[in-house]
Amino acid sequence: MKTIALLIALMISNFILQAQEETKGITITVTVPNVTSSEGEVLFGLYDESTFLKAAPIQGEKSNIVDGVATITFKNVPKGVFAISCFHDKNGNNRMDFEDNGMPKENYGISNNNMSYGPPVWQEAKFEVNSENLEMEIRM
Repeated sequence: MKTIALLIALMISNFILQAQEETKGITITVTVPNVTSSEGEVLFGLYDESTFLKAAPIQGEKSNIVDGVATITFKNVPKGVFAISCFHDKNGNNRMDFEDNGMPKENYGISNNNMSYGPPVWQEAKFEVNSENLEMEIRM
C-alpha cells in the first residue's frame, strides 16, 4: 500500500514539474553584430501579428553596444508566431526618429533580415517558437 501511495505521489509531482516547465517558456537570444557606433543603445521589440509595429511590443529589451555588437535575451516566450524589430537609438529618446519625408534617421532591422524598401512586413519577419530555445542574428 505504501508503495502504491509513493508511486502516485511521484507521478503527481512529475506531472506538476512538467507543467511548470511548459509554462516557463522559451528564450530567444538576439544579436546585432553590425551596430555602426557605440552611441546610445539598441532597442528590441518582440511582437505577435496583432501588435507588429502598431502597438507596444509583447516584450521590449534594451542593449548597450560593445565593440559594435548588441545582444539581448527575451525570456519566457510562449509557443506561437512572433517577429522581432530593433533599432539603434543613438540619441537615447527611446523612439525611432524619422526625417520629414518619413525615412528613418536611425538604423533598424527585423527578424529574418528581409529588408526591402518601405516599412517591415509581418510575412517577411515572422518566425515560429516551438519547444526549442532560439538564437538569431539581426543585421541593421
